[in-house]
Amino acid sequence: MAIPAAQDALESLFTGRRLSAPWVLCPSTTDPDTVRAWLTWASVGMEGVIFKRLDSVYEPVVRGWRKYKVRETTEAIVGAVTGTLAAPRALLLGRSDDRGRLQYVGRTTTLAQTTSSTVTGLLAPARHGHPWTGWSFSARWGSRETLIITLVEPELVAEVGVDVARDASGRWRHPGRLHRARPDLSPPTSPAWRRRHADGATGAEAPPTRNRLSMRPIPGRVRAAHPAPLFSFTPAKGHRR
Repeated sequence: MAIPAAQDALESLFTGRRLSAPWVLCPSTTDPDTVRAWLTWASVGMEGVIFKRLDSVYEPVVRGWRKYKVRETTEAIVGAVTGTLAAPRALLLGRSDDRGRLQYVGRTTTLAQTTSSTVTGLLAPARHGHPWTGWSFSARWGSRETLIITLVEPELVAEVGVDVARDASGRWRHPGRLHRARPDLSPPTSPAWRRRHADGATGAEAPPTRNRLSMRPIPGRVRAAHPAPLFSFTPAKGHRR
């Protein structure tokens, strides 16, 4: 069943059965302006949009639909690395809470060799009393596998690009991409730890002066003029546990 027919069938089902919460019919559109408006909803947990060809059909195990994610550029403090201090493979990042304790917020993707070499010269071995001593870190979201890490002194600020997906605690669900190390910044200037509460709200945080939303343009093939719309868009919202 193609997308328009499937949407009509779902709408008829909701109307006929008078379905209400917790059942929700996700909105869809073929209007690029509506999509751009949806992409401003990141502050309420909207991760981006799913887009599909109107003539496509659902195929189990086939990844024929695409997801456009909203990303932001921000900073965090390097508290540990995977690999060794001489050859770090990824950075584990944290932010200070309102009591000055470094809380883990997420990690980066694997570093390129040249980037790893650059970062090595900016890292210092952890001194006694590191705030993450004895902690374990999940290898990926939802996994019980733990990372093998090397603690470092939490002195270096890193600038990263992350999507807006968060877990139940407010940590990044997906690894961020390291843009650059920021030895010119001090840890107190990094955005504060922002914990998500049970109701989905977040705790207070100091205004992140360098945070900026990166709204990459929708690919040209989506914006191109056609006799009729080719794609249908649906908002994508993160799952909460």
